[in-house]
Amino acid sequence: MLMASSRFSPHSGEQHEIRHGDDVVVVTEVGATLRAYSAGTLEVLDGFGMNEPSSAGRGQVLAPWPNRLDGGRYTFGGREGRAAIDEPELGNAIHGLVRWLPWLLDSKADEAVALECVLHPQPAYPWRLELGLEYRLAGDGLEVVARATNASAETAPLGIGFHPYLTVGIPVDEVRLTIPASRRLTTDDRALPVGEEDVAGTEFDFTVGRPVGAVRLDTCFAGLAHESDGRSRTRLESADGERVVEVWADEAFRYLQVYTGDTLEPASRRRKAVAIEPMTCPPNAFASGVDVIRLEPGASWSGAWGIAVPQG
Repeated sequence: MLMASSRFSPHSGEQHEIRHGDDVVVVTEVGATLRAYSAGTLEVLDGFGMNEPSSAGRGQVLAPWPNRLDGGRYTFGGREGRAAIDEPELGNAIHGLVRWLPWLLDSKADEAVALECVLHPQPAYPWRLELGLEYRLAGDGLEVVARATNASAETAPLGIGFHPYLTVGIPVDEVRLTIPASRRLTTDDRALPVGEEDVAGTEFDFTVGRPVGAVRLDTCFAGLAHESDGRSRTRLESADGERVVEVWADEAFRYLQVYTGDTLEPASRRRKAVAIEPMTCPPNAFASGVDVIRLEPGASWSGAWGIAVPQG
């Protein structure tokens, strides 16, 4: 029998709040989801309320694969994976298996919280995967460190991504966007990759910051430029440069999905924010084999990304 208090807990589970100065972040028990981030008076995320589920992937952790998987089927190491089709209109499985699972609290401090989750073997992923996340606030913003360990006796595939919706408080059309990517993946009518092309000279070239305007993006970018500190930086800013948000990712994240929210429901939420999604592999990677991480038995992987709110 459930305890009475659990019947009335927030829909997204326990709320883990961390603070540093004027920065406040909330991470939820369900999915270890990044629900909210405010930096002073600026709401950095277009998030969701604690008494509603995440919609359209808002703030979610995408593992053991990010983005879409054709028909939910793949083969790895002689084993077949069969995932539920949770994007039925396109016939895809999408965004992995852990975004609706409870994540257990590992440690908590004023400025940091660490959560962990065990993904047990199942038809969609017949390996045991141990996942950990640390969200930490500091003077330069939010850092997220992800870790994964293969706790099974066979080599396991891994891909991971994150799905924050970023905003500087203005409509997407007016946002000045910089994406440090030289290539993009072309897709079919099911949003699955079919090729790759240079962005130079096309509407997808944001290597030099410019207003988004009427451009519609649900695009996976590749060829990311990493700076001397090993980080790529994608930047949103207001026209006057007074409001700036950056998403950075280390070299473990070689792909970036960017989505301007043109198909969101309800329609009132469309083009209010830009989803900037660091990913270790492209869409459909478990089926194509492209840049899938091979985790040997007992081996671990880690990568880091974050959100900075520099002064304009």
